[in-house]
Amino acid sequence: MSDPVPDDKRHPSFLQRLLTPEPEAAFEPAAPPVGVPLPTADDERMAAALVESYARLREEIGKFIVGQETVVEEVIIAILAGGHCLLEGVPGLAKTMLVQTISEALSLSFRRIQFTPDLMPADITGTEIIQEDPTTGHRNLVFHKGPIFAQMILADEINRTPPKTQAALLEAMQEHRVTVGNETFKLEEPFFVLATQNPIEQEGTYPLPEAQRDRFIFHIRVAYPSKEEEREIMRRTTSGFRAELEPVLSGEDIVLANKTVRKVPVPDHVMDYVLDLVRATRPHEEDASDFVKQMVDWGAGPRACQYLILGGKVRALLRGRFHVTLDDIMTLAHPVLRHRVVPTFQAEAEGITIDHIIQHLIEVVPRGEAHSVL
Repeated sequence: MSDPVPDDKRHPSFLQRLLTPEPEAAFEPAAPPVGVPLPTADDERMAAALVESYARLREEIGKFIVGQETVVEEVIIAILAGGHCLLEGVPGLAKTMLVQTISEALSLSFRRIQFTPDLMPADITGTEIIQEDPTTGHRNLVFHKGPIFAQMILADEINRTPPKTQAALLEAMQEHRVTVGNETFKLEEPFFVLATQNPIEQEGTYPLPEAQRDRFIFHIRVAYPSKEEEREIMRRTTSGFRAELEPVLSGEDIVLANKTVRKVPVPDHVMDYVLDLVRATRPHEEDASDFVKQMVDWGAGPRACQYLILGGKVRALLRGRFHVTLDDIMTLAHPVLRHRVVPTFQAEAEGITIDHIIQHLIEVVPRGEAHSVL
């Protein structure tokens, strides 16, 4: 990775552009459905700055990461929505480099935690040690912070450590704080956990319990690169290729973006579709289809609705819209529902995957119609 870029050489930050009287990029949102208010001038200025920053962010990440456009977009959407990600892919697909590159492009502090069978909770959160004051000779317990005290955490191969250690992340992920003894320490905002797991080697692993999987906004699958992308990876990694990464957003910018995201309105027909789609995954509902009753053991909970809406709001903004559409929801249905739907043995025996089930529901759940303002 390149050295930090001097302040006078950086591209203007999102926050700086936001405070500019006239936004550098025009934000002309499509006409929203009836009943959805138009954005205010301040909202338009914020959205314009975010759209431009997203384009710059993709450009900077592309200096180090070849391809993986969908993965990059989903990770950025999760960050701007204030959620955590679970990345699944075979070794060698640059998952670690992706997370580290994004952290540098966002000017966030970054720590990598390699999860192993002997990792203890204190190795993540930190521990209290006895420290003697050389002047008085008094001894006191002093807390030494662990690697969890960073803005972006890479939990590498999280399924290789026992549940007790996995649980050490739960409070940090949900409450953005860590409790050690009788003291509680707040984590610096923004705070993100991006965990990875290997789908191939399952011997000696500890699958994440449902309670912990539900903390992740997305379950993202990192696929093999295309032939041309792999050729470019070969060229870059076996030559003297060097690139300099220029930070685009700061932590303060991301916190402000999180607040902007929540202002994006959601039309009633989109809200209804999200509700119907998530409830359609539950085999114990009265109106559950025969397909779901046969193929699904457990369906998604209320967090799926929340994350579909939040993710849809971010995706809408990044595409120059100040309202959520059905396309936003259908695009994000797979990463949101993938780790929240449990298939039956019959589904596994017939080779029906979670993605097959989600795609089936996307196709069969009725969609309401929007009416644009004339």
